[in-house]
Amino acid sequence: MRGTRYFILAWLAAGTLDLLSAFVFAGLGDQHTSPLAVLRGVGSGPFGDHIKEEGLWGALIGLTVHYALMANMTAVFVAANHFIPALRRQPVITGLAYGLLLYLVMYCGVLPTRYPGYFPHGAYKIANALFSHLICVGLPMALISVRGFRRS
Repeated sequence: MRGTRYFILAWLAAGTLDLLSAFVFAGLGDQHTSPLAVLRGVGSGPFGDHIKEEGLWGALIGLTVHYALMANMTAVFVAANHFIPALRRQPVITGLAYGLLLYLVMYCGVLPTRYPGYFPHGAYKIANALFSHLICVGLPMALISVRGFRRS
């Protein structure tokens, strides 16, 4: 039960920090994208571009997709730590490495499959994506979930 609590905390913390990062960077960017538009963009990945026109409903779909993806990312991380206990010894390094792996999977695999030719261009967009994946996702996921292993 205790491990489940830490899984949920890691999942929600990483998911929320990632969303906040996306909202801030999208709002500061050239197009000043709103948080609802960011969420609709997330929802359009699996459900098609028409989600971008769905208003609040499209944003709720995007929010659901985001947290579903984050739950899977957290589950993979926790499972890896379960089967490879050495990963728990240096949670900062492990979390940053996992964040980098997620960045590579997202920007070299997932996004180009859905949006051919997509890759963040320019130092600002690349730094934003790396910050989000390493600092807002991988690091808190590692620091929180490893506590569950230590206490169980």
